[in-house]
Amino acid sequence: MNAAAGGGSDRPGGGVVVRPDGEQRATAPGVGAMGMAVFLASLSMLFLAGLVGFLVIRFRAESWPPPGAPGLPPTLWASSVLLVGCSLAIQRGLKRIRRGDQTGLRRAIVTTLVLALLYLTSQLVGWIRLFGSPDFTAHLWGFTFFMLTALHWVHVLGGVAAVAVVGRRAWTGQYSWAHYPGVRFCALYWHFLTVVWMVIIAALVLV
Repeated sequence: MNAAAGGGSDRPGGGVVVRPDGEQRATAPGVGAMGMAVFLASLSMLFLAGLVGFLVIRFRAESWPPPGAPGLPPTLWASSVLLVGCSLAIQRGLKRIRRGDQTGLRRAIVTTLVLALLYLTSQLVGWIRLFGSPDFTAHLWGFTFFMLTALHWVHVLGGVAAVAVVGRRAWTGQYSWAHYPGVRFCALYWHFLTVVWMVIIAALVLV
């Protein structure tokens, strides 16, 4: 990787750190970091809009949940544990690649994928239980639950695709202890999804 690809020169003050293995890393945030920040900010607005819609419906209702409404699916708590596990696993992968541990990164990616797929499955099971309730269509409680959790589910599915791409690159040796932007951005995304999920759970349980 030459100086142009690194975003500057290898001279002091050039904005690039030259690693012992010859790779370079820009000292200032690049386009990728800025793009990730904008992406997460836009997703925050999307989830915020969903939560506001939920709160408007909830506080306009005379009782919440309405009589006869099905309770929260028990799988909700299992889903929470699985999602936290995904966040911890990808963070472990990030720590491993920072130490140059390629094998540790690959194991962390596999763990993240397995936990994420289990999360997606547990959510599907919870929805099936919810849809099977005879009172599901009689009120908006079930709809708001599905709206929030399905919105999150879709973004977790996108996270699975991102981890798969990072995994393919990890298996072909495209990351090193001095170059791992995909792993870092992927970890940020999963941490974001975990925080959003906790806010959703708080809204469903406490409001």
